[in-house]
Amino acid sequence: MAAGFQCKQFFIDHQHCAMKVGTDALLLGAWARIPASGSLLDIGCGSGILSLMLAQRSQGRLPITALDLDAGAAQQSRINVAASPWPATIQVLQQDILTYQPAERYSLLLCNPPYFHQALPARDPARQLARHSASLPWPQLMQQAAKLASEDADFALVIPTDGLPLLLQAAEMSGWQLRRLCQVQPNPHKAVRRALVQLSRQPVVPEHSQLCIQQHDGQYSEAYRQLLKDFYLKF
Repeated sequence: MAAGFQCKQFFIDHQHCAMKVGTDALLLGAWARIPASGSLLDIGCGSGILSLMLAQRSQGRLPITALDLDAGAAQQSRINVAASPWPATIQVLQQDILTYQPAERYSLLLCNPPYFHQALPARDPARQLARHSASLPWPQLMQQAAKLASEDADFALVIPTDGLPLLLQAAEMSGWQLRRLCQVQPNPHKAVRRALVQLSRQPVVPEHSQLCIQQHDGQYSEAYRQLLKDFYLKF
């Protein structure tokens, strides 16, 4: 079998993707609140992990469009979708989100964005594109997402906590409101490092929460197990 990540209902081959399946994407795919109806948009889909998690959670009822600028990633995503239980649910396009102009508007948009805006450039050009926010600045991302969103749409992302103020500022300037925020802590001995963010096009009262991935003894926390139980084989 090709190198990849096995979930309970599907397999992710990521050998041709600059960024492999990681905790960030798994957290976002399980945590994002999905709508009862409408269509979904996966921005920068990579291996297709987010789209496949959403297809599983919605039982294939909601049509999903998955975009990636990189040809290798888009092709890898197509292969993974074709081998999954939901090949008719997900459409994969090699497309730049900043120039994407579909006829429809989406009820939920998701993105595990390039966010290492202060890190040293990666040696691999494809990894550089996937990791660094210069390829997808947050103000442009927020503006374009607003154009593609329905009136009651949500936009869910996962980012490092140090980038949260800039993201929320860009979101507010484009008419997004904070709906949910979950601060993610690796374990009780380490600081919060990631933020799961869900934005809304409508005024809402924000929900705040915190998730610790591991306990003091190094075992996965019950909250983390419950969140990922439908996907992780070990849970």
